[in-house]
Amino acid sequence: MSGCDKDRIPAFPLIVNDPYFSIWMPGDTLTSGDTVHWTGQRKPLKGHLVIDGKTWRFLGRSGKPAMETVEVKVTPTATVFVMEADGVRLRVRFRTPALPSDPDILSAPVTFTGVELQSMDGKEHQATLNYSISTAICYDGSVQPPMVCDSYIRDGLDFAWVGQSRQKVLCHSGDNITIDWGYLYAAAPAGMWKFDVSDAVIALSGEFNVSSRPVRSWWMQGYDDISSVDYFGTFCRAWYMRNGQTLPGMMVRLAANYGELNRECDELDRDVIAEAQKIGGDDYALIASTAWRHTFAAHKLIATPSGEMAMLSKENDSNGCIGTVDVSYPSIPLFLRFCPELVNALCRPVLEFASMPVWEFDFAPHDVGRYPHATGQVYACKRYAAGNGEVYPPYYLYPAGCDIYEDRNQMPVEECGNMLIMMETAVSYGAGDELIRQYMPLIGKWVGYLDRYGDDPGEQLCTDDFAGHLSRNINLSAKAIVGIACVGRIMRRVGREEEAARWADRAHEMAEGWLKRAAGENGTALTFDGKGWSMKYNLIWDRVLDLDLLPEDFYRNEATSYLEKMNGYGLPLDSRADYTKSDWLVWSASLSPDRDTFCRLIAPLAKYLRETETRVPFSDWYDTKTGRYVEFIARSVQGGVYMPMLTGNRK
Repeated sequence: MSGCDKDRIPAFPLIVNDPYFSIWMPGDTLTSGDTVHWTGQRKPLKGHLVIDGKTWRFLGRSGKPAMETVEVKVTPTATVFVMEADGVRLRVRFRTPALPSDPDILSAPVTFTGVELQSMDGKEHQATLNYSISTAICYDGSVQPPMVCDSYIRDGLDFAWVGQSRQKVLCHSGDNITIDWGYLYAAAPAGMWKFDVSDAVIALSGEFNVSSRPVRSWWMQGYDDISSVDYFGTFCRAWYMRNGQTLPGMMVRLAANYGELNRECDELDRDVIAEAQKIGGDDYALIASTAWRHTFAAHKLIATPSGEMAMLSKENDSNGCIGTVDVSYPSIPLFLRFCPELVNALCRPVLEFASMPVWEFDFAPHDVGRYPHATGQVYACKRYAAGNGEVYPPYYLYPAGCDIYEDRNQMPVEECGNMLIMMETAVSYGAGDELIRQYMPLIGKWVGYLDRYGDDPGEQLCTDDFAGHLSRNINLSAKAIVGIACVGRIMRRVGREEEAARWADRAHEMAEGWLKRAAGENGTALTFDGKGWSMKYNLIWDRVLDLDLLPEDFYRNEATSYLEKMNGYGLPLDSRADYTKSDWLVWSASLSPDRDTFCRLIAPLAKYLRETETRVPFSDWYDTKTGRYVEFIARSVQGGVYMPMLTGNRK
């Protein structure tokens, strides 16, 4: 854990499992206000502690006095608050067992809440703890539809559940909306808590004799979305359900292993934080801890109709697309370090769509639909403009020749480079090579595109599309070079030595020319006409993968040049504006020749987390002068802050 008693981040993750089951506290304490979905919609969790007849508030907003918060800690898998009132200390821990070693547990939308009560004044106290979860979690908007609820005992657990009486599974699509189907569950060891469920809340109540010896208890909450993703016409369920498992059944399994799960999570927390502190001290430990659950919860891990693993991101607060390639690309450092097979799972839906007749381009697609409907790219579509909440038609069924996508707003060099880098790095870090062997024709097509257009890109969009089209983008050219070098590695893996040598030579040839043409007044320029400057985050793979494209002194000079361009809350993305991207900032800092330079570059990002007035889940797009977010909330790209952990961990 970081050294301070009270970790401070813009919004604390409480129940954070996937894009829909995602509840946060946008304040410094559990009593700062109402809990919300990442969209800002109120999804209230309430908690009160009655101590010797007097009621205190420990969670959410009400007319009761708030307990004093004495400690706040954020770890990769948990958020912990310690509060005191009337001689009693209450410790509340929200823990999501986001364990990359077990995809079943990782994909299960279940979060534990643990409580510990202890007397701090040497006296004994009688306490009643009350907790409730609003059924607003089950619907989108502020108008409650008709609800149905019930409770039962199963396998030693008390269960309560609630959901809409009319289930409209996968009934909408879009951004900044919440789920509008499925069932909310709560469960705890039978007899430990009194359950009360209605169309408004699931409530729990427990009685405790509080002394100097801590007394502990827990419950869990989960969400059954019935079907998670429309995957090219098949309604697919979460990965853990692939063999007939149900959410209540999974909750029974998790409850039976509660102690071991906590030990595994504690061990993961210790290891991740220790590694982060070694790399970048308390600042980097806070950044890494803030990003862990955040990153996993921006995805849905499903089983495809053929039983394979597909991991699909949602572009939270940036258009709602599903499986966006240039959102997956920045997220992969976390997965490469801890579960590289998930990078293959990110690539699989894109490769499948790119092989369909409707996708006639010689470059990679941008996305595979709009969440939760993976039914074909919607970005740059010339046909139907679906409103927020509406569902796009099944573009994946269109035959060739329909001309449904415009050329100008595609991201050809960007997405080709992203896919090729992701496919190679997945194998490099230990994932299987079946995808590269299966999709060699696409790999050949995409590397050919980079060969033709990547050396000095024309006017194209890149992943930073909010900045608009840019001609002769030096950083985009760097991505093309790295992508081609990765294909050299891929060809060697499949035994095509002649092609491997060809692409490796081509990448080095391009890198040599790039180095001569990229120079600016201080570091590298923004475009090949020598104007401006920009982060060269795409080059980090040269160092991570030992591609040997550019000399070490180049990286030393480039990273050092960034120090002179920083504002109070970080290094701007480029010379055109004061805003930055947190993922690219950390990638650029990872080019540093030494720990001191790295720490100086990432310190303002930690400062942003501790000081920003914008209380939204870790935004990756914010202003480096004001510390206020610009846009983008709770996006998967924050997995990119794990880039510094990659060096030295390849297999």
